[in-house]
Amino acid sequence: MNMALNNLREQFTKFIAPLVNKLGFLDPNHISWFSLFIAGISAWCFATATADAEGARKLIVATLLFAFAAFCDALDGQIARVHNKDSLYGDFLDHTIDRIVDFGIIVAIGVNTAWLTSPHLGYMAGLATLMGSYMGTQSQSVGLGRNYGGFGRADRMTITFIGCLVAIWQANYGVNDYGQIPLFNVEINALSIVLLISLLGGIYSFLTRFTTARKELVAMISAPLGGDDNGDDN
Repeated sequence: MNMALNNLREQFTKFIAPLVNKLGFLDPNHISWFSLFIAGISAWCFATATADAEGARKLIVATLLFAFAAFCDALDGQIARVHNKDSLYGDFLDHTIDRIVDFGIIVAIGVNTAWLTSPHLGYMAGLATLMGSYMGTQSQSVGLGRNYGGFGRADRMTITFIGCLVAIWQANYGVNDYGQIPLFNVEINALSIVLLISLLGGIYSFLTRFTTARKELVAMISAPLGGDDNGDDN
């Protein structure tokens, strides 16, 4: 799946290249803030959409806004790189907003009482997502490369988009839930499945990235400091 998403990302970068060239006058940081604003409206729509035909229309709006926010998030980075506007602050801001949006959308879905009777699955999925992302940046903070292993952001966004489309169909046609998810006591439907996959994906990312970072750190600590113990410089 990661390979397919990487290929899709490359194609998308080529697709938006003409737009990126024309928007070089924009400040990438302003686009980042704008994407957060759009994602906030999307989160509100996700949190308040009912499980009927009217709710289906609100879910359509939420999904379109979520997609537009993701587009803006990709656009700001491309503009920064192509037009030499990248900066440490921009990188810091972009990653911070990404984490806010990731957590906010997941929790917004989780607190929607029309789709889930309990918010606990949403909170746990949001926490697991943050922990997975944290482990990726923590690896970088101790001198290792950025760790993107596991269930990444692109994977989670793809699952969310698919789940939203199924939820729109489910709400529009009045399709019933399919029982309950054990432990969390929430209904099995398109949105709860998105949260469950996000929860399991976040845990998997955390464990995968932790294991990778641990191996790299152990290898780094165990490696000789340099030179040959025999003392032969020839």
